Amino acid sequence: MATSDVLRKIANRAGHDASGIAARARRWWVCGLMIGAAAAVGAPLPYLDPRRPLDERVADLVGRMTLEEKASLMVNSGPGVPRLGVPKYDWWNEGARGVAMAGIATVFPHSIGQAATWDDALVRRIGEVVATEGRALYAQTAAENSHARYHGLTFWSPCINLARDPRWGRTKETFGEDPFLTSRLGMAFVRGMQGDDPHYLRAAAAAKHFAVHSGPETLRHILNVAPSETDFHETYLPAFEALVRQAHVAGIMGAYTSLYGHPAIVSPRLYDLLYRQWGFRGYVTSDCNSIRDLWRSYKVAHDGREAEAMAAKAGSCLTCGAEAPTLAAAVRQGLLDERTLDDRVGRLMRVLFQLGIFDPPQDVPYANIPPTDIATPAHHAVALQAARESIVLLKNDGVLPLNASTLHRVAVIGPNAESVDVLIGKHAGQPAAPVTIADGLRAALGPEGVVDCVPGCAFTTPEPGEATAANDPVTAVPTGPAGFDAAVRAARAADVVIFAGGTTGMFESEQMKVSYAGFDHGDRTRIELPEPQEKLLEALQATGRPVVFVLMSGSAVAVPWADAHVNAILEAWFPGESGGTAVAAILLGKVNPSGRLPVTFYRATTDLPAFTDYAMANRTYRFFPGKVLYAFGHGLSYTHFAYRGFSVHRGPANGGPRVVAAVDVTNTGERAGDEVVQLYAREPRWRSNRPRLDLVGYRRVHLEPHATAHVTLDMDDFSLRRWDPKRRRYLLPGGIWTFSVGAASDDLRASAPCRLPTAEVGSLAK
Repeated sequence: MATSDVLRKIANRAGHDASGIAARARRWWVCGLMIGAAAAVGAPLPYLDPRRPLDERVADLVGRMTLEEKASLMVNSGPGVPRLGVPKYDWWNEGARGVAMAGIATVFPHSIGQAATWDDALVRRIGEVVATEGRALYAQTAAENSHARYHGLTFWSPCINLARDPRWGRTKETFGEDPFLTSRLGMAFVRGMQGDDPHYLRAAAAAKHFAVHSGPETLRHILNVAPSETDFHETYLPAFEALVRQAHVAGIMGAYTSLYGHPAIVSPRLYDLLYRQWGFRGYVTSDCNSIRDLWRSYKVAHDGREAEAMAAKAGSCLTCGAEAPTLAAAVRQGLLDERTLDDRVGRLMRVLFQLGIFDPPQDVPYANIPPTDIATPAHHAVALQAARESIVLLKNDGVLPLNASTLHRVAVIGPNAESVDVLIGKHAGQPAAPVTIADGLRAALGPEGVVDCVPGCAFTTPEPGEATAANDPVTAVPTGPAGFDAAVRAARAADVVIFAGGTTGMFESEQMKVSYAGFDHGDRTRIELPEPQEKLLEALQATGRPVVFVLMSGSAVAVPWADAHVNAILEAWFPGESGGTAVAAILLGKVNPSGRLPVTFYRATTDLPAFTDYAMANRTYRFFPGKVLYAFGHGLSYTHFAYRGFSVHRGPANGGPRVVAAVDVTNTGERAGDEVVQLYAREPRWRSNRPRLDLVGYRRVHLEPHATAHVTLDMDDFSLRRWDPKRRRYLLPGGIWTFSVGAASDDLRASAPCRLPTAEVGSLAK
C-alpha cells in the first residue's frame, strides 16, 4: 500500500474515533497518530514539522485536503478538518478596545480616545493586553472544546478608516482624521497585538475596512464612492499600506461600499494594490454579509453561489455571515479555479500556523497564558493610563483644577453622569469594575465632599413615529419638568457643577434600527449638542455656579454656546472602564490633562460638505478653510510649554530620514506635564486644492517644572510623498518646503524652510 494511502486511512480513522475528546487533545492525538505512522513508513509529514519553512507546511496541508474540505473552511465559522487535525474555528473576534463580547475583559477607551493620547507606545501596550487576554480566553475555551464566536485569536481590529466626517457613527472606532497619525497608531496597535516573535503571532490583527469607507450607515450596502486619484492615494490608502508593508498585519477586512463602480470586496484595483504591489501574504475577509450585497444590492451576481465564487476569484479568502459554503459547487461549475481556492485557503492556514495552532503548545511562546491573566491589576492600570492621556482639556478659564479642600458639595448632572454604557458602548467586553463619572468623583472626594447626582434630561428625544426605547437604559432617566427642576436645584446648592453630557455609543454606533432626534441608524444628522442637553446646560449656567462640561462622544460635537459661557470643557470620549477615575483625577488636578484632538471640532453642521461626498475638499484640518471651534491637535494643560531653537535640515545622503527637525521644549510652569510636540509641513508651490498643512511628525514628552527636552523628529518619504496623477506614481516634490512646529495645527510656534530635490519615492519599503 502506498505511503499516502496508509496516512489517509489512519487520519480518517483518527478523525472519527476522537469525536468525543476535547479539541486540543483530539487534535494532538490525531497528529500524534499521523506522525507515528509517518515515522513507521519513513515518510515525513511536512505540515506537522515546525522545523520546515512555513510556505512548505502550508502547501503540504492544503494539498492533503479535498475540494469540499477546502471550501468548508472559507467561512468565518469553519468546521475544521478533523482527519488532518485542523480544528473547528470561528475567525470572528473584535478587540479594538479590549476582548469583546466574551465575558470579563479589560475595557480601554474607544480608538478615537486612544488616538487622542498621541502615544504610540501606549497604543502598542493596549494591543499587547488585548492579545494577551484573548490568548488566555482561547486557551481556556479550546480546552473545553468550545469554538464560539468572539473566542478566537483572529481579531478584526483595528479600524483605520479616516474620520472624514463627524456625522459617521463609527468615527469612534477610528484613529481620527489624519493619514499620518492613523498610520502610526495603527501600526503600533498591530505590533502590540501580533508581538515580535520571529515565528509566532501573539494574536492576528486585521485592518478594516479596505479601503474607502466612512458612512453613511444607511447607504453602506449600496453606496459607490469615487474620490479623486489624489485623495485616494494621499488620504484613504496610506494607513492600509503602512499596516501591510511595515507592520505586517495578518488580515484585511473589505468594505461594504463600492469603489469606482466595483464593490470593494471584488475590486480588482484593491486586490492589485494588496497582493501585487504591496506583497500582502495574509488573508482577506469580507465584512459580514457583504458577499450577499453582490447579488442583493449591487446586482453584479445572480445568486449567492456566484457571489461567493466572484469574491474568492477576486481575492477574498473568508466569507463572514454565510449560511453554508457553496464554493465546491462553484468550482465544479467552472465559476472558480481550484488553484485559486488553494491560494485562498492557504492564506487562512498560514495564519493558523503563525498562531501555533498545529504546533506543540510548549513550542509556542503565547500558548500557555492562563485565565488569571484576564483583567489583571496591571491591565487595569493600562486602561486607566489610556483614559487619563486621552482626555482633552478644550477650555479652561482658570476654574480647573478644582481645589478639593474647598469643595463641600458637588453636583454631577447630565445623562452621562452615572452611565456605564457611555464608558463602554456596544460590542464590548464586560469590565470587572467600571467607574462612572459620579462614582469617580465620589471616590476621589471621599465622605467630606458631598456629590449629588441628577440626570436632569435624556440624551435626546425619539423621532416622531419611531420606537421610544422606553426600556432602554440610555433613555430611562428622569425627563420633563421634574427631572429638569431637580437638576437646577442641585446646581444652586453646589459649589461647582459638573455636567456630564454629549452623546453615547448606544446611539453613535454601527448601523442601528432605532432613530432619535439628531441621530439616524447610528450616524448623526447634526453635530450640535442635542437640544435637551443644551437647554439644561443653559439653565445650569444661569444659576451662577461654576460649570464644568465633561463632554463624552465618539467624535466632534459642536458646542459654541458652551465654549462661550461655561467655565471649562473636557472632552472625555467614551473612556472605557476607568473613565470616572480618570476624569476625577484631572478635574481635581491629580493628573495634568495631556490629550490632543485627533479630529477637528467644527462650529456647526452647516460647515460640513454633503455626507455622501468623499472628496476631501473642505474637510479636516488639511483642507477646511473656515473658522473652527477647536483645531486638530488642540489640547490645554495646567502648565505652559515654550518652544525654542527650531531647526530643519536634510537627512544624510546615504540613507536614513529624508528630513530631520529639532526643537527645545521647556515646561515654564510649576506643574509636571506632558506636551505633544507636533510637526507640520507645507509643500512647495502650494495651491488652493492642496492640503493647507500635513502632519509629518509628533512626539509626546514628559517634563518636570522648568525642565527642557531636546526633541528631534525624523521625516521619511512616506510622510512627504505626494501623488502625481499624470505620472500615476508617488513623488517627492522638489523645492522649498515649509516646516512648522507647535502645540496644535492652529498653534504653531516656529517655522523653517528646507529645500528638497524632486525624487521618485514609490511605495513604502518593507
